[in-house]
Amino acid sequence: MADRTPDRYQRFARTAPGRFLTHRLGLPEPAVLRRWSPERPSLDGELLHLTAAGPADAALGAVLARTGLLVATASERPAAVVLDATGVATAGALAGVHAALYPVVRSVAASGRVVVLGAPPSPTDHHQAAAQQALEGFVRSLGKEIGRGRTVNLVRVGGAVQEAESTLRFLLSPRSAYVSGQVVEIGARTGGGTGSGSGGPSGPSGRSGEGPDGTSGSAGNGPEDASRDRTAADRAAGWAGDWSGVWSGDWSRPLAGRTALVTGAARGIGAAVAGALARDGAHVVCLDVPAAQADLLRTAEALGGSALPLDITAADAADRMAATTGDGLDILIHNAGITRDRRLANMSADRWASVLDVNLAAVLDTTDTLLKSGALRPGGRVVATASIAGIAGNTGQTNYAASKAGIIGMVRSLAPRAAAHHGVTVNAVAPGFIETRMTAAVPFLIREAGRRMNSLAQGGLPDDVAETTAWLSHPASAAVNGQVVRVCGQSLLGA
Repeated sequence: MADRTPDRYQRFARTAPGRFLTHRLGLPEPAVLRRWSPERPSLDGELLHLTAAGPADAALGAVLARTGLLVATASERPAAVVLDATGVATAGALAGVHAALYPVVRSVAASGRVVVLGAPPSPTDHHQAAAQQALEGFVRSLGKEIGRGRTVNLVRVGGAVQEAESTLRFLLSPRSAYVSGQVVEIGARTGGGTGSGSGGPSGPSGRSGEGPDGTSGSAGNGPEDASRDRTAADRAAGWAGDWSGVWSGDWSRPLAGRTALVTGAARGIGAAVAGALARDGAHVVCLDVPAAQADLLRTAEALGGSALPLDITAADAADRMAATTGDGLDILIHNAGITRDRRLANMSADRWASVLDVNLAAVLDTTDTLLKSGALRPGGRVVATASIAGIAGNTGQTNYAASKAGIIGMVRSLAPRAAAHHGVTVNAVAPGFIETRMTAAVPFLIREAGRRMNSLAQGGLPDDVAETTAWLSHPASAAVNGQVVRVCGQSLLGA
């Protein structure tokens, strides 16, 4: 596979003199990450299925068997390890986690995967809650010490394990190369149409009434209407009619027949996201500012998509987005963003407002309008772009960090209501240091620090964000909702 990283230190560290010097001086030794390619779409080797407490779950075994990896209960050099710790409910039972992984963790192949399955901490059993929360600390620590390009993540399964299949396929594949130390919550699968009262209140007062996105705190339509709407949306998305939780669509082109709109798509991360969605079968509408029209047209043409030159802060932006997508929109990717960096003491009101307008206000306004109008169809996906800066903060970026933290707030609040009333999931990706034209302009020492301050000791690529976005956009990811997934190589910032 061609070397796509612009990181000259990483390339030097792979040479014989580089390996000698980095080892002798104790310098970071970034591994070559195994990323997805058409020639090598899956990991090479066996998937080791282990259990920390109780017997092996047959349903989980069936899901793992569908990942394409050979499932085994013993392996000398596993490509991946899945540890079922959902039954761990006491402090003493945590010994089973150690007993299962201690003998095998050294043998996991380079660029391998470790996925721990947990259960949601119980609000009524503090012993179970303590044991399950302990898994989070364990996973984050193991991710920082395992090395050799290997990743470690925790998946909390709150419903049937079949609902976690798209997540397990993603985390056990080369597509998740730069995702580590993350906790993904799997809830109950959302259907289409209106909900049955699971959405939260529409405003701070908690009173019923229509919110800006067309949702309310009321129960919505009756159970028969809600059931009928969910059934239609589920069948359209490829879910099995027996409600077994098994998605029956084409995993190689899961977005076939769907329409996606990606903002900020002319270049960089946005272009990579558009490419991943097009690869997975979607017709992609590529949106960017009119000033980037030349690059935008090239991107759209290369993908067989459509170009929409548009300032997303325009008053009619949502209406023009809806008109361009014709019969409706299935996937809305909010990737557009700008920076106008200054320390607060030197930041003008214009610099503050421009960043908040593009990065946050436009996201809120267009999402509300597209949901309320029904342009975003049942079974749809909204994926917004947050940032590590919104989690940890960053000097000289009070405006940018505020806008990205606002995205996280939007996701957490809107997700349950959008699912209940519209059958649409809302999630976010939070990139760390990603190798783009923007980060290439960062001063050398700051750029090097950004690259090394994560468990993988290197920057990510736009494709890493794109693959994570494609997973969240997948029709089988209906049980992943309200999540903010960091694509940062397990950054030390905000850890």
